[in-house]
Amino acid sequence: MSLTVRRPVLTADAPTSPAITTPPPATPKASPASSLDVYAGDPNFMTSLARGLIVIQAFTQQSPQMTISQLSIRTGLSRAAVRRCLYTLTKLGFAGAEDGSRYSLRPRMLTLSHTYTSSNTLSTAAQPILERMSAAHRESFSVATLDGDDIVYIARTSVTRVMAVDLHIGSRLPAYCTSMGRVLLAYLTPEQLDQYFARAVLTPHTTRTVTSIEKLRLILRNVRRNGYALVDQELEVGLRSLAVPVYSPSGRVVATINLSGNAPRLSVIEMQTRFLTPLRNAANELGVYLR
Repeated sequence: MSLTVRRPVLTADAPTSPAITTPPPATPKASPASSLDVYAGDPNFMTSLARGLIVIQAFTQQSPQMTISQLSIRTGLSRAAVRRCLYTLTKLGFAGAEDGSRYSLRPRMLTLSHTYTSSNTLSTAAQPILERMSAAHRESFSVATLDGDDIVYIARTSVTRVMAVDLHIGSRLPAYCTSMGRVLLAYLTPEQLDQYFARAVLTPHTTRTVTSIEKLRLILRNVRRNGYALVDQELEVGLRSLAVPVYSPSGRVVATINLSGNAPRLSVIEMQTRFLTPLRNAANELGVYLR
């Protein structure tokens, strides 16, 4: 007697095990070194100089000292390339390592920033204006320009500490969630703004941070129509800021000036009523120096 084993027939209604899918590999984040690829084949481009500048910019307030391995990971450069850059910077007095392994920048690096601030008309003209405003209003004021996707401070006075990080000339902040950044973005050409949104990563810094491109475009249209930007605790909880554009004689927006204040102490209405006119007057005064 033979035994026949009947196998069950799977129908469309029969339960099946869920398919196991492998998620696609995460796209690796572009390193600073990868930005040099676009210049490959350009005989006039000094790759060694560009690598040195990438190493310099890798040092931050949060990471003032780093090893060659750490710098290699942060920059995307090989350990050998980082070592040669540090060797050159050390020989010239721009960098050094106290213990022979952890490198940091040296005070001589300040000569580079001083050369910029002392030769830049906008920066030299802005500083005394900001100092006068701080003396009159007992608040912190700044002037910044747009550099890539960030704003860069070129002049600043700080009466009180309004942020967790210590801002100074040369500090960088994301443009999309700062009042000065929104002013500068609002006056870009449509093509430039499209390019910005195509590459920008809108990371939430607080629960108030606007990360929708559609909403941010609407905000920027309002900034351009109103002639100012007010950001309420989008970069940091407790921080409010108000900014207006600085125009060149040709009518182009070349910079922005702002007031940063403590949210519990300065309401939105008070910032607008007390400081919008002084900021615009300061921006007009600063624009005169550009003629």
